[in-house]
Amino acid sequence: MGGVLPFGCIFIQLFFILNSLWSNQMYYMFGFLFLVFIILVITCSETTVLLCYFHLCAEDYHWWWRSFLTSGFTAFYLFMYCVHYFVTKLEIQDATSTFLYFGYTFIMVFLFFLLSGTIGFFACFWFVRKIYSVVKVD
Repeated sequence: MGGVLPFGCIFIQLFFILNSLWSNQMYYMFGFLFLVFIILVITCSETTVLLCYFHLCAEDYHWWWRSFLTSGFTAFYLFMYCVHYFVTKLEIQDATSTFLYFGYTFIMVFLFFLLSGTIGFFACFWFVRKIYSVVKVD
């Protein structure tokens, strides 16, 4: 469930990006897209650090892959939105066009999974190093 908040930040812009890719429309709000990207980075970092902190408080120290998958799971919601966009907005009938759409969608979703997962991992890595550097061992 850690991917719901980051997806909530980007889903409005995702509609405009998908329209520009598949409906032959022009996308011109690159400054606002950069602002949404910054908000996505902050949201991925905060949710992953918060969930990592909860696991560390429960003495579960296996945070490495969990931090990557927590924020990377945003890509699942991205894929579900792309399926919803395909069903509701596009009028594709051919099997070849459908295969092409979902092929490009899988590539986009996988790259987004790597991006958001890496953001979450490095945020957790920084957080864990920061809190354990303060611990004094006598």
